[in-house]
Amino acid sequence: MQTITKVHKVAAFTAGEQGEGGNPAGVMIRAALPEEPAMQRIAAEMGYSETVFAAPHEDGWRVRYFSPEGEVPFCGHATIALGAVLARQNGDGIFPLTTNHARVTVEGRALGAGAHAALQSPATASAPATPTLVREALALFGYALADLDDRIPPAVANGGAQHLVLALNSRDQLRAMRYELAAGRELMRRHGFATISLVYAETPQRFHARNAFASGGVYEDPATGAAAAALAGYLRDLDWPHGGAIDILQGEDMGSPCHLQVAIGDEPGGSIRVAGHARMIEG
Repeated sequence: MQTITKVHKVAAFTAGEQGEGGNPAGVMIRAALPEEPAMQRIAAEMGYSETVFAAPHEDGWRVRYFSPEGEVPFCGHATIALGAVLARQNGDGIFPLTTNHARVTVEGRALGAGAHAALQSPATASAPATPTLVREALALFGYALADLDDRIPPAVANGGAQHLVLALNSRDQLRAMRYELAAGRELMRRHGFATISLVYAETPQRFHARNAFASGGVYEDPATGAAAAALAGYLRDLDWPHGGAIDILQGEDMGSPCHLQVAIGDEPGGSIRVAGHARMIEG
């Protein structure tokens, strides 16, 4: 295994033939993980929604994820970015990862100036959101109960990190998402949410998403692989007609289009496969 000390910059879940858009992540691979304050400082200096730190461990890699304001238990787009770097540094393969709470894998395949990567999430779980929580969240964004899609009731879903899922009944309502960062941070941290995931089902297998990430000090994430896994697990629990896979389009309203390809197995609570393209960022 080859180790590096620089912070790679990778746009994960890029969209389109030219690899535009994507969610930037920092990737640092070292012989041993830095001390926690150093990882936090580097993540804050990077300014990306997450930076992943990795070091060789047993048969794979020990990983930790940091946002500009704190550690997060799991991050999908940074895992995709890590898979891209590992494939380009060590050759194509499946790389076992040990997070703070789970054992997962990322598969990486180098492609030109980028890569294609696919993660297998931790186990998933979901539960209905309480009426009080739903009222709080709707008030944060200025939505009403009538704006929700009653086919996908509000839920707390987990695919490695905890997310509140709110499904809206129109693309226009999703496009109009607004909230105050400080109020969002307070709500998300009080309930232990990594993000609040707002989604719109254009079809049973094609979703549009926006993810508020105030808990990490970021207004919005252009692509959120952990939230995609959580949503997919919830749809499976809901007996949604997903047909074994969904596509999630995210970041469009930020001018950074992203495409997440999600495969959903039959096993309740089982791992979700989230895949996409990645582009190396110069500089």
